[in-house]
Amino acid sequence: MLTEQNPAGNDKSWLKLITTYKTPSLKSSIWQLVNTLVPYILLWFLMAYAIKFSWWLTLPLSILAAGFTVRLFIIFHDCGHGAFFSSKQANDAVGIILGVLTFTPYYRWHHAHLIHHRTAGNLDKRGVGDVWTLTVEEYKNLSRGKRMMYRVYRNPFVMFGLGAGLMFLVMNRFTRKGFGRKERISVYVTNLGIAALATGISLLIGFESYLLIQLPTMYFAATAGVFLFYVQHQFPDVHWYRDEEWDYSTVAINGSSYLKLPKVLQWFSGNIGFHHIHHLSSKIPNYKLEKCHRDNEAFQRVNPVTFLTSMKSLRLRLWDEKRKQLVTYRQATG
Repeated sequence: MLTEQNPAGNDKSWLKLITTYKTPSLKSSIWQLVNTLVPYILLWFLMAYAIKFSWWLTLPLSILAAGFTVRLFIIFHDCGHGAFFSSKQANDAVGIILGVLTFTPYYRWHHAHLIHHRTAGNLDKRGVGDVWTLTVEEYKNLSRGKRMMYRVYRNPFVMFGLGAGLMFLVMNRFTRKGFGRKERISVYVTNLGIAALATGISLLIGFESYLLIQLPTMYFAATAGVFLFYVQHQFPDVHWYRDEEWDYSTVAINGSSYLKLPKVLQWFSGNIGFHHIHHLSSKIPNYKLEKCHRDNEAFQRVNPVTFLTSMKSLRLRLWDEKRKQLVTYRQATG
């Protein structure tokens, strides 16, 4: 991901560059809430009106609403990192509410996400908060049935077309073995909030209309969100390491992408494309990530992943430890 003239190594100077960007601005945080939540609510009113005439009038609006849902999720994400407000209580309160709107249990999701930050790019600590990724040798040692299961999971049509919606709409509704008390309560509270909101809206516009608006909106948002998460750690120049070689700042730069998106998509995705900086410090509010990138030449020398490059990355399925890169199935078996 880095140019040859700018290797990260174990250089802690990367961490020094981000110190001044960690303090949230109350004014900026409130403005981002306003310019995201207010349009989202207005779009719901428009969709509720449009669906009286035709669902096809509502569908384009639901795509736009999905964009604002992704942006709400980024704020939710920042709250969990304690990056959106200086107050923990404010972060948690806003995060729990936005968790209802984005169908995501606040404490449950962030428990797994914090593990992801501590283990991203570590080949010996895969399995929590990440995309299932096998090495070439692990894949070759699987039975035929398990290989097929892995291929199905990694198929883009399954991962983004089916899996994303199932995760946010269905899987997030249930607790599982190993959940702590706080995580379980988080799931229950989120479910109750969703049920209360769904009931209130359904009483106003009808349950069928609610579903015809909510399901497409969440589906498009979930697909976009999972795609963003995928390309942030699955791209041609990504580096993964065994535990003894793993270093936090090195992996942040070499194991997380700088996804260079068109400005409008960058806005809707809350600057999360500057993911290498976010992994250096999750305490930087999303609205300061671009400034941090612009102000520091070192970050500008990081090779960007473009939208076209991200499409090509969908073919990469396995980590080749000999080549030290992600490869296709054909490359792995050729």
